Amino acid sequence: MTNTHLTHLEGLKKQLEAVPREPGVYLWKDADGTVLYVGKAKQLRARMRQYVNLQDERATIPALMAGTRSFDYLVTTSEHESLILEKNLINQFSPPFNVGFKDDKSYPFIALTLGDAYPAIKYTREKPQAGTRYFGPYTDARAAHETMDTARRIVPLCKAACVEWKRLNKALASGKTPETALSYARPCFDYHVGLGPGPCAGACSPLAYQQSVQQIIRFLSGHRREFITALEDEIDEAASNLDFERAARTKKRLETLLRLKDKQNVVLSPRLNADAIGFYREETITGVQVLSVREGVVLLKNEFILDKGLDVADDELVSTFLLRYYEQASQIPKGVILRTRPADAEVLEAWLTDKLASVHGARVRLQVPLMGEKQELLKLAEQNARYALSRYMVRSSYIEDRANSALLELESALALDTPPMRIECYDISTFHGAYSVASMVVFEGGRPAKKEYRHFKIKMQSEESNDVAMMAEVIRRRFSARNQENTRFARRPDLIIVDGGKPQLGATLAILRELEVTDVSVAGLAKRDEELFVAWQNEPVILPSGSMGLYLVKQIRDEAHRFAITFHRKLRGRGMTSSVLDSIPGLGPKRRKLLNRAFGSQKALKAASLEDITAVKGIPDDVAKSIHSALH
Repeated sequence: MTNTHLTHLEGLKKQLEAVPREPGVYLWKDADGTVLYVGKAKQLRARMRQYVNLQDERATIPALMAGTRSFDYLVTTSEHESLILEKNLINQFSPPFNVGFKDDKSYPFIALTLGDAYPAIKYTREKPQAGTRYFGPYTDARAAHETMDTARRIVPLCKAACVEWKRLNKALASGKTPETALSYARPCFDYHVGLGPGPCAGACSPLAYQQSVQQIIRFLSGHRREFITALEDEIDEAASNLDFERAARTKKRLETLLRLKDKQNVVLSPRLNADAIGFYREETITGVQVLSVREGVVLLKNEFILDKGLDVADDELVSTFLLRYYEQASQIPKGVILRTRPADAEVLEAWLTDKLASVHGARVRLQVPLMGEKQELLKLAEQNARYALSRYMVRSSYIEDRANSALLELESALALDTPPMRIECYDISTFHGAYSVASMVVFEGGRPAKKEYRHFKIKMQSEESNDVAMMAEVIRRRFSARNQENTRFARRPDLIIVDGGKPQLGATLAILRELEVTDVSVAGLAKRDEELFVAWQNEPVILPSGSMGLYLVKQIRDEAHRFAITFHRKLRGRGMTSSVLDSIPGLGPKRRKLLNRAFGSQKALKAASLEDITAVKGIPDDVAKSIHSALH
């Protein structure tokens, strides 16, 4: 942060002296008074001091405080009250630093117009209205339509879009008697095909219709096993009364229900009633999958994309999602299955229990399973969250946009002439100077070009690690005249990143000057705080926390490290195995050659049993035993 920012934070620290040590909600604001972030706290002053003292380790905090010019707060009587207030303020202001839905649109629901004389079912995105009961939300509109159609095939009910239902409802609403109102309606098409009970045709009494409404509510709430027994009894009754037409209609309803049950791919305990919520995070976005299980059946699958990812803490991500999702969800389960239990879990449980409003006093629990079917269900949710995020990234061109933004940020931060379309990053891996290797990873257009990756075995001999000298050797070999004409190294990079600080940067620049390579920019990446050192200024370049450019640099650095250490471990493993074999009496070059021919690699030899080694022609039994003993 600049001195201006530091001076500004000193001013905020003084203002915090007047903030009470009470639970409540705080709002950080910019110079225009726009709310940047809303949070809650058990103790307002202590929590807010963590921000201005930069003691909060979340990646977005430096950027948040850099833009903060004032704050506000509201004291509450309890943590539960602050939770509700925080949720309402986030909905009101939509602060950019709070977690939100990437596609924050209204989600569809299935609704029952319970305020009408003959309640109807409908698909809707409307805001909640009095006298209407909602089921959802559904992130998949097609799934909502299919669920509604399936419900009507099992329990026939009027549809709110039906013209005849509208006529009948209008007549009843105007004060006409049911008998008079029927004269305004005609039998609708749904009645003729068995999807409607026929109040428009006088074929259904108000009492029978209300029973159908209650059945639909039970069905949409997930109580489906009871319908199988009820429909089977109805078929038997109709058949015994020789009402075969009714029996045939009921059988079709039963078959629809059984087909729905057969679609269940996951076999779960019939007593399981819970929501499993899986998260999968990338740098700045998160995929979320909610699997709603009722009576052991996955009743609802909802996926969401959040606009925050690895740049926020697990607690904040999980808590905010639970608040946003269950604020609008029509059904509250008794169990919510999660990978991690947030710090404010008890407050969230109390809030969810209030929303559940069980007449039996049931409580909602946030559960973190370690094994069993709940653990497997959570893994399934997390796997689907990953797929949901992948689909979004393809659909929205997220990867391309992220890469373009990152390259433009690097061009600006490092004062490059053009965006660095080809970046090469080098890293050294050694063990006290032994088995030393270097990696060269290549990113083109901001994405890994793995076919361009290269390994280097360090030739210099050293009893101790000397990363600077080893880096100089690798750069010299990479840009030697011979390799400049080698097609394996393709074209020159626009930017070189060497893992290390000023010493590695200086060594690299010296070699490039010696080789007269003047058209390549170089930066040294220090491990601490991802600082980039450049030749044209003494102070390091610090990319903004949470920026696309910083994430790209981290990704490149991590990939170079992974590629180097993998090769180093491979060489080290081979070397250790070879040194062990060198000490075995009776195992000379010829017998070593027989072993290589039989097993193909040192790894395969180490995995071989004593019987396998003894079976190699030309290897005596005593030597085979020595080999097996030495390797194990």
